[in-house]
Amino acid sequence: MEKKNVLIVCGTLRKNGYNLQLANVIKQLIGKRADVSYLDYSELPPMNQDLESPEPASVAAVRGAVRAADGIWFVTPQYNASFPGHIKNLIDWLSRPLPGQGRGSVVITGRKVTVSGAGGRTATTEMRRELGSLLAFVGADVMSEPETGIALSGGSWQTGKLKLSDDDRSALSDQVDAFLEFIA
Repeated sequence: MEKKNVLIVCGTLRKNGYNLQLANVIKQLIGKRADVSYLDYSELPPMNQDLESPEPASVAAVRGAVRAADGIWFVTPQYNASFPGHIKNLIDWLSRPLPGQGRGSVVITGRKVTVSGAGGRTATTEMRRELGSLLAFVGADVMSEPETGIALSGGSWQTGKLKLSDDDRSALSDQVDAFLEFIA
């Protein structure tokens, strides 16, 4: 069986943010069962219909990476009971048809996705709900269960290093197994 490609979309902009650390743990848990890469969407302009045609190179690159993925894993913090604006911008670009083509050219349509996040005491519950809802709205195939939300420990906040409990690791492992089955 051919190895699947998992594309991680990390929602933190920090160099070593908690959600990047979480994404790295997810990559380790996936191990050799799939090829894992990280989406670089740092050059995406703000969504603007005036920029759609001709398609900007940065948009084409992001769409190409999404098209090549068997599954997309969003790992993102929670901002004000939702997800960061740059994630919304990314999804706005992914939800648009290619220039001069119909709705069938929307690259996010039918893509298998899952969501995780690390944050405060609500363990990114609101972000995961809002992001899952948006992804479903734009036509992605969302694996809603299991999801993993990490409530950062006091030790994590003090050191800047993600500290996972045994329960956190078990939940992530379950999500990895389920997602690899989901994209099979």
